[in-house]
Amino acid sequence: MTAAAKALLKALHQRLSGDPALSAIIGPDGVRDRLLPRPQLPAITFGDLDTRDYSTDGDGRAEHLLTLEIWSDGEGRRQGQETAGLVHDLLHDVSFDLGSVVLVSLLVTGMRSRREPKTKFYLVEMRLRAVTE
Repeated sequence: MTAAAKALLKALHQRLSGDPALSAIIGPDGVRDRLLPRPQLPAITFGDLDTRDYSTDGDGRAEHLLTLEIWSDGEGRRQGQETAGLVHDLLHDVSFDLGSVVLVSLLVTGMRSRREPKTKFYLVEMRLRAVTE
């Protein structure tokens, strides 16, 4: 994993876990790297991350395509969508400090919601596109 991708994931985690309104819904440990076997829901987990180098002249520019997974249980679609709305507001077209890496752009590019057949949990997949240099 590149330094830019690590910095981006760390900043996203801090932004999400540091928001009082979101923490009131998901709890203090609601942002995780993976869904635990017996999860406390609702929760947000980091899904797929695809980093693509598209630098010119060694400028270090990269595109990061990331999926955030927003999980809910008995509350179903409504709880998942409300949580996704908060996450969207916290991340779409915002800027934050990534240390030595510059965040050029961060956009929510789409969302997909569904019920997970095996667990019956409700899942909202939020796709993000970040550009760093």
